[in-house]
Order: sequence, then structure tokens, then C-alpha cells
Amino acid sequence: MSQRYKVLDLYKRLLYMGLEWPKGFNYFRDRCKRAFLANKDLKDETAIAKCISRGEYVIKEIEALYRLKKYRAMKRRYYKD
Repeated sequence: MSQRYKVLDLYKRLLYMGLEWPKGFNYFRDRCKRAFLANKDLKDETAIAKCISRGEYVIKEIEALYRLKKYRAMKRRYYKD
């Protein structure tokens, strides 16, 4: 898979993850777009790979936040403090 397709796939996955963002999808999309546009002129493959790995890390962190949100909601339903 070429670098271009990896970047496009990362962007699409990030946008999908942002559908449930607490501040809204438009906020998430604007921030994501700004981050990608800031790095659009990168030519070095190692720098691009580093940015892709950072994006993968961000996806994992977002997934962890969503799992924590789900856990807290479930805990509130079953265990009244």
C-alpha cells in the first residue's frame, strides 16, 4: 500500500471516529483537516510514516476514551453512588 492510500485511510478512519466526539463532528472534522493540511507538503517518507504512526496512536487513544465513556455510563446505570 502506498503512502498516499495509507494517509487517506487514516483520514477516513479518523473522521469515522469523530462522529461521536463530545464537542460535535464539525469541531472534530475541522481540527482533523487542519492537522492534515499542516503536513500536506511533506516529501520525506520517514516523516510521513512518523505522522501516520502518530495518527494511529490518536485513533487508539480515541477508542480508549470511547470505551471509558461506555464503561462509566454502564457503571452509573448499575451502581448508584
